[in-house]
Amino acid sequence: MANGSDGSEGGRGGKRGLFDDLAGMAGGAFSVMAAMRNEAEAIAKAQAEAMVQRLDLVRREDLDAALEVARRAREQAEVLAHRVTELEARVAALEAPREDAAGPEEAP
Repeated sequence: MANGSDGSEGGRGGKRGLFDDLAGMAGGAFSVMAAMRNEAEAIAKAQAEAMVQRLDLVRREDLDAALEVARRAREQAEVLAHRVTELEARVAALEAPREDAAGPEEAP
């Protein structure tokens, strides 16, 4: 039995071959599991997006953009309200001397 036919000596038919086969099978199994995971994630993402569309929800980016537009509009409205108040005060100050001057002439 020196020719190695029992698998205990040399060649690929021994324990080393078995471990190589097991390692190959494990690597293949990991590849299949990774592919299944990627496919499951893609399906879940597609279903979540479909649900968002059915529920008429907005994406976070769109909401953030709308909130930013609203914030800027509120700031501009506050600035304009302040300007209107100042302009009304100036108009009132300009009209006050005219009313005082016109008042005695109109009185009988």
